[in-house]
Order: sequence, then structure tokens, then C-alpha cells
Amino acid sequence: MEGSFLLPDVEDEDTAGFWSGTAAGELRVQACGSCGQWRMPPRPMCPSCRSVEVTWVATNGRGSIWSFIVPHPPLLPAYAELAPYNAIIVELEEDPSIRIVGNLIADETAAINSIDPTTIRIGEPVRVVFQQVDDVTLPRWVRA
Repeated sequence: MEGSFLLPDVEDEDTAGFWSGTAAGELRVQACGSCGQWRMPPRPMCPSCRSVEVTWVATNGRGSIWSFIVPHPPLLPAYAELAPYNAIIVELEEDPSIRIVGNLIADETAAINSIDPTTIRIGEPVRVVFQQVDDVTLPRWVRA
């Protein structure tokens, strides 16, 4: 079903560390190799100290729902059969300034439309899970 999704380039220089992390079952964020500040989305230069040194840090994979949407038609054809589904923004427990987009799902094997969108609440605690879609391991979220 999800084989026709629009998927990221896991070999992109700026984001490869994130995608190699998801493939290993870790939710990683980019950190400055000089001052240590976390940043997301990944970028080539630290906004604080302007260093171009980059490292990737594994997080504990826990956070809370900061915001969410339920897309309505017209949808991209690959997603139309799954509607209604949710897209959530999770702020990480370890650093609430880091926010990651994904889907809230019922369990690790569930589809992106497995949660009734009317039951989603801002501030709800979640934890990351990983699902393989084609050659990409995507981070998704379940209720904690």
C-alpha cells in the first residue's frame, strides 16, 4: 500500500546521518561538533557558532505532540486511499526546540490511518517506532 509514497533521498549529504539512524533503529538529531547545540532540520552550519563541524546524536525517542493536521482532499494519489490520516509534529523530550514530523499510529506495524484523528491531543506523550517503506526506514510515533 505504501510503496508509492514520496520518499526522501537517504543518501543526501545533509540528512544521511538521520536516515542511517532510522535504519539502525535510532532517532538521531544533528548536533554541532563544536558547541554541541542540537538542530533540526539538518543544515551545513551551526546557527549559534557558525561551525561546519557536524555530529549525529541518538535521542531517547520520546516526546509529546506539539501540533497535528488531518489532510483533506485533494490529496496526492499515493495517499488518497489512506485518508483520513494524521501528520503530527513531535517536540522531543530532551530538547523541546527540536521538532520532528511523522504519523501517530496504533502500533509498530499499523498504517498511517490506524488512529482516529479525533482522539489526538496536543501535549500527548509519544515514543518513536520505525517502519520500513521500500528502501527507507521512517520514524513514526505511538502513544507512550
